[in-house]
Amino acid sequence: MELKEALLYEKLENQKVKCNLCSFHCLIENGKMGVCKTRINKNGVLYTLNYGRANGYSIEPIEKKPFFHFHPSSEVLSFGTPGCNFSCLNCQNYFMSQSTKEVENAYSQTRFTSPEEIVKAGREAEGFAYTYTEPTVFFEYSRDCILEEKRKTNKFHVWVSNGFYSEQLLSKIIKEDLLDAVRIDLKFTSEEKYAEVCKARFNPVIENIKKISKTSVHLELINLIIPGYNDSEQDLEKLVDLIHGIDKAIPLHFLRFYPYYKMSNIQPTSDETLKKAFKIGMEKLDYVYIGNASIKGSEDTLCPNCKTILIKRKGMIVVENNLTEPFCPKCGNKINIKL
Repeated sequence: MELKEALLYEKLENQKVKCNLCSFHCLIENGKMGVCKTRINKNGVLYTLNYGRANGYSIEPIEKKPFFHFHPSSEVLSFGTPGCNFSCLNCQNYFMSQSTKEVENAYSQTRFTSPEEIVKAGREAEGFAYTYTEPTVFFEYSRDCILEEKRKTNKFHVWVSNGFYSEQLLSKIIKEDLLDAVRIDLKFTSEEKYAEVCKARFNPVIENIKKISKTSVHLELINLIIPGYNDSEQDLEKLVDLIHGIDKAIPLHFLRFYPYYKMSNIQPTSDETLKKAFKIGMEKLDYVYIGNASIKGSEDTLCPNCKTILIKRKGMIVVENNLTEPFCPKCGNKINIKL
């Protein structure tokens, strides 16, 4: 199959190119690839290598992503492609995300799936989730899937993402109205930890969170609490204060860490730490949740004003939904939710 020319790049002298997809802005020489290993420069033209190389297909509840404030109880077709611009030591999907850096011919091992086939595969779902690996690095493919689907049925589209976009990418997403919701993993609140664990940077992520919060794109955040890395009271308070300063109505999901990949020697996050994070969050934010755990009440949506239970969940399943419009049925308070 022919390679597809990439979007968002500049042609430079001596057949070099500058990729403007994410905040690394890789300068790529002829015959070389960027950090994510998903794009290659061939004679001064940048090509995407993972176009159509989708895998991990699954129709799942949107709560699994997790989105708790966007079309509760709806189902999405989830999929990703090989590759990622991060190199997280704790990656849960490293066999997909890091395969382009660790496995020879990673792309040829995945069957080509056209955007038309993706749309057909999701015909029973209410939306599409670009997930498992970072959708930024398969932007051309996800964009074509979105445009193809919108020509036919106009369902919703969400990204599960690290938020490390370039200004050019985010502008294109907003201008073309491509996404309905984004869930960003705000991993740490320091440049040092982002560099150590993810081989990335903190500032572009938080700046993109600020920008998205001012658009019509629905936004939710997660924070995986890793013992010894971001689980101190100071770490948790800094994170909560940071989100509060942007918009206290952004839903925040604290997740339990489990040992995995290159962090298999670290113990899981304790219930005590998760409860501490929940308490700190609820003091300043409207909506806080705990995931990967079974802590009573920590997955329910409450009215920030009167504390009425609006949506009751058990795990990722909605067992009771008292909302028919985005207002508390008891006190009338506006709720940050898209039904």
